[in-house]
Amino acid sequence: MSARTGHAPAAPGPPSARRPARTLTVLASCLVLVATAVVVGVRALGQEPTVTLLANWTGQDERNFREAVIEPFERKYRIHVDYQGSNAESQVLGADVEAGTPPDLVVLTGPGELAEYARQKHLVALDGLVDREDFGTSWATPLADGHVYWFPLKADLKSIVWYPAGVGEQQRRQAVRDPARWCLGMGSGATSGWPGTDWIEDILLQRYGPDVYARWARGDLPWRSKQVKGAWTTWGGLVGAGGDEDLVRRALKTPYQSASEPVAATPRGCLLEHQASFIRNQPAWQRADGRYAPSAQLLFGAGATRAWEVSGDLVALLHDTPQAKKLIRHLASADAQRAWTARESGFSVHAGVEPGPDDAGSTWHGPLARVLRDERAVHCFDASDAMPPAVRDAFAEAAIEFLAHPGHLDALLRSLDTLSGTRGLTWLPSVCDRSSPGPP
Repeated sequence: MSARTGHAPAAPGPPSARRPARTLTVLASCLVLVATAVVVGVRALGQEPTVTLLANWTGQDERNFREAVIEPFERKYRIHVDYQGSNAESQVLGADVEAGTPPDLVVLTGPGELAEYARQKHLVALDGLVDREDFGTSWATPLADGHVYWFPLKADLKSIVWYPAGVGEQQRRQAVRDPARWCLGMGSGATSGWPGTDWIEDILLQRYGPDVYARWARGDLPWRSKQVKGAWTTWGGLVGAGGDEDLVRRALKTPYQSASEPVAATPRGCLLEHQASFIRNQPAWQRADGRYAPSAQLLFGAGATRAWEVSGDLVALLHDTPQAKKLIRHLASADAQRAWTARESGFSVHAGVEPGPDDAGSTWHGPLARVLRDERAVHCFDASDAMPPAVRDAFAEAAIEFLAHPGHLDALLRSLDTLSGTRGLTWLPSVCDRSSPGPP
């Protein structure tokens, strides 16, 4: 009996009787080939549903992102994602917007930059596409019009200092006051100088609290105020601004991602690095079995850390198309965020993604993830990333100048005050998820 029909198979007929069946088989095969050719041709002609996405992930990060997030989306929705990865995504986006050919979606680290695009009506509000309750207010910040225009795909913690395993607390505290023991690299192509801005921001946050920090980040506290100026001079003292020429020259010429290389050298060339959690994957810190301490405790001997500086890769929508909206919903989903952060070893702040247990052999992943999600802690977004782009860029350039010539500080701060007072700049209404008391 035939398992498919429940009837005994018929005896084969003469060749003339079997010819129509063979003809049908050949015809079906031809139709399959034609259909395949049509699909290939449609994609080649750009007629397949397509969504364009610009982000800063290249190399292994791009491969991880494609495999964990993009390919599942393409399989599920039959929508092709035309991905462009660039380390200069801000410059690429600016050129594309000016040319009238922006991508459908973009991933940027700067909410200040996105706020400016929103003011210029280049962004689409995410109302109905993203549940803002899935993310805190410091991550999905409503603008003055009440709308949210971005959300984080990935987050990182910045108020930390890395050190090699086996280096005790007393050795770390001694190293803090020795500029030669800090791993510092200011280079980052067109955005060089931002590692210095991270230092200044974090010092201000830890010394004076989130209220002072937030006032400054939204343009309400002058650069020449005693608090802000004090943060600059404190940083200068810690890293030896204007001091040892070889030390300063090395910091100015070293790319930030190479700053930790001496920590794994023999003899060890530096011991501490003030850098965000994304630096954990650098080969030197992996070889050194890198550990971290909250910057407030190491720099100032504080007790419990009251506030944390954070950063994120933020997704925004520029074209209101059906396929772009599908991709926005996908990227904002707990499943996509969980898959991406698990593959990249990053962090999601989505309310539906549990921080998870510590990774096997890791002393940092679980604790860092829980700090980012701690509802009792104050999280403040990177201030320079939140500032208008012109101010952000001038801040980074000033950090480089100050490191080489700390005597120029008053002039640098005066220039930043003048620039910050320029009419027409877009400042975020908030950068912290909540406030807390100032220093005791």
